[in-house]
Amino acid sequence: MLRQDSQDAPLFGEEDATLRKSKIKHPLASFFHLFFRTSAILVYLLCDVLSSQFIVCMVTIILLLSCDFWTVKNVSGRLLVGLRWWNQVDPDGKSHWVFESRKTDGANLISSADSRIFWLGLIVCPVFWVVFVFSTIFSFKIKWLAVVIMGLVLQWANLYGYVRCKVGGKSNLSNMAKNYLGVQIFKQAMKKPERP
Repeated sequence: MLRQDSQDAPLFGEEDATLRKSKIKHPLASFFHLFFRTSAILVYLLCDVLSSQFIVCMVTIILLLSCDFWTVKNVSGRLLVGLRWWNQVDPDGKSHWVFESRKTDGANLISSADSRIFWLGLIVCPVFWVVFVFSTIFSFKIKWLAVVIMGLVLQWANLYGYVRCKVGGKSNLSNMAKNYLGVQIFKQAMKKPERP
């Protein structure tokens, strides 16, 4: 199921003439968007220094990751870029994913600074968790594997949901990649060879 009003919510790095210039419109949402994500990463990195008890560190990291997931999905996505997604179960018990993008109007402009903060936090932090997964496997710290996989899954779920909101909920991302590659190959094939 797709409810998409507009494709106007900018991705990280995109410029739009209707956006406010470099002014953070929602500083509190921007702060908490990054706070829980970076706190979970910092607690994971400094866990041996902060506490020698594995359970305390694990519970703290999972609580921070859960707060991050809820905050990004329910607050910062709506305020910073005008996107939201959720799962809806109909009366028959069938699950439907809903992806929305609100249309920007004069009263609710999305600032480019808010958009950059949102997409930067959304894209960079899951990369850390990927690195942590490989580092726990290669360093044989198997007890941490469940924690880093939880971090990876929660952060990638939000990233996937918001990318689907931006590009359109019904389109399959792998089909989009194939279509893009097909277009690029077609352009290369149609290009006239240079004569020496």
